[in-house]
Amino acid sequence: MYYSNGNYEAFARPRKPAGVENKTAWFVGSGLASLAGAAFLIRDGQMAGNRITILEQQGLPGGALDGIKEPKEGYVIRGGREMEDHFECLWDLFRSIPSLEIPGASVLDEFYWLNKDDPNYSLQRATMQRGQDAHTDGLFTLSEQAQKEIITLFLATREEMENKRINQVFGTEFLDSNFWLYWRTMFAFEEWHSALEMKLYLHRFIHQVGGMPDLSSLKFTKYNQYESLVLPLVAWLQEQGVRFQYGTEVTDVDFKFDDGRKQASAIHWCQDGVASSVALGPDDLLFMTIGSLTENSNNGDHHNAAKLNVGPAPAWDLWRRIAAKDEAFGRPDVFGAHIPETKWESATVTTLDQRIPRYIQKIAKRDPFSGKVVTGGIVTVKDSAWLLSWTVNRQPHFKQQPKDQIVVWVYGLFADKPGDYVKKNMQDCTGEEITQEWLYHMGVPLEEIAELAATAAKTVPVMMPYITAFFMPRQAGDRPDVVPAGSVNFAFIGQFAESKERDCIFTTEYSVRTPMEAVYSLLKVERGVPEVFNSTYDIRSLLAAAGRLRDGKAMSIPGPGFLRKLLMNKLDKTQIGALLREFKIVNDE
Repeated sequence: MYYSNGNYEAFARPRKPAGVENKTAWFVGSGLASLAGAAFLIRDGQMAGNRITILEQQGLPGGALDGIKEPKEGYVIRGGREMEDHFECLWDLFRSIPSLEIPGASVLDEFYWLNKDDPNYSLQRATMQRGQDAHTDGLFTLSEQAQKEIITLFLATREEMENKRINQVFGTEFLDSNFWLYWRTMFAFEEWHSALEMKLYLHRFIHQVGGMPDLSSLKFTKYNQYESLVLPLVAWLQEQGVRFQYGTEVTDVDFKFDDGRKQASAIHWCQDGVASSVALGPDDLLFMTIGSLTENSNNGDHHNAAKLNVGPAPAWDLWRRIAAKDEAFGRPDVFGAHIPETKWESATVTTLDQRIPRYIQKIAKRDPFSGKVVTGGIVTVKDSAWLLSWTVNRQPHFKQQPKDQIVVWVYGLFADKPGDYVKKNMQDCTGEEITQEWLYHMGVPLEEIAELAATAAKTVPVMMPYITAFFMPRQAGDRPDVVPAGSVNFAFIGQFAESKERDCIFTTEYSVRTPMEAVYSLLKVERGVPEVFNSTYDIRSLLAAAGRLRDGKAMSIPGPGFLRKLLMNKLDKTQIGALLREFKIVNDE
């Protein structure tokens, strides 16, 4: 397996791997990583679909990419996915998956045309004082000290940032800046999360820094991620003959170790209370999604709070059993044993009539019933005790959603703090109470809040104990390599597997990159895995980001005026001077 870029590799078709017709493939879990892996086996590995089996504990595929309607409770979306142009592996996959919406088009075509016709950007990124403009004004408000700290993090080695928390690298001036407000609410970072992961994000998305204040760097699907991404992928896999085995909890995996050679030799599972297993030989490939962001998620409803489930966690327990067999298989408790630091809560609000949407329109500055971009991403309530953020995507957000309803996603980073209106911790609130807190911060008159929350909305809260587990401070070896050294027939995939590329987690891209690496490695596919977009090595991207981080304030060259002018005259005769002027990095005043 190797990395590549450019059209030569992107458009190439690999030859059929030797012996693939004699191989089978098994996937643990049916999240995006497994679905993508199965697609790459078929498209690029040229394996017959009927030789692939996907084992799933739940009754539906998709993992964290959910979007469902509970008949009594209402619509549920546990989270949303922010996407961008340079998710190279994701778009490589979906260029080959037929759209369910547009005949003759791919999912990528559908997504591309949608975002051409209706580009995303926010008209109101943050509010305070009950729905008033927070006047972030597109500025990052980074002090000179905070800018130095960002540069220090950016230039540091990975090893220097291992096991460090963000608040060990950044001071209060940075943590009080608009930059941190934008950053933490976009990506769900907390101050105690990994400085290493923040460094990887800076490198990965340096070309998108300029779009952070108005979210113009982001792109979204037409409907919820389940209907827009999962369903067309599952439909295509089923057409190819892939077998989905639901209600199946994988309980253990056996391995054979022999002089550096590692082979998965059996999978054990329980289905409908009956234990079963299958033996694996060298030609039986096993792809394991380890850990889980949404494990033990618990739904409340409009009149009942979601519960924090700290009990047995099958996905994490499976990884623990596997990890105990070889030190190369990772350290799951680095991530999965810190629920107080990895939990937060979201809620899905379904409005039932026209009363609440008029307040949405006042803040979003767009008609939520238009079918086009509404909030353009999250609106953060800057002075919320829960650090509440909410978003309204294009409506309808579900294909079967009534035209007079709006689906809103709300989440709070501080679920264990009392609210500003309900005076209860978010995690103890019913859907109705969460709606009250949201309406309060929307500026709804106090005398109307209780009535609207009771009669004009239906809300489903969801508590997720492990949602930011992958952000915990870590070091090399805590996550196993996608294909561990010596493996002959197995790989780890998903957010807790270690790609050899410089990518970052909590993205659909990472969920597709790891299985692509796994399939290409185990089958020796003759095609490069697309490398991460190289903006971190592009001087133009770096200068553009530097200029934006300084809020457009050019740096003054120290010294007497005549020396500054002399130096700039010299620089202006070079390409360096042209770049510094273009991105407003320096002036000679």
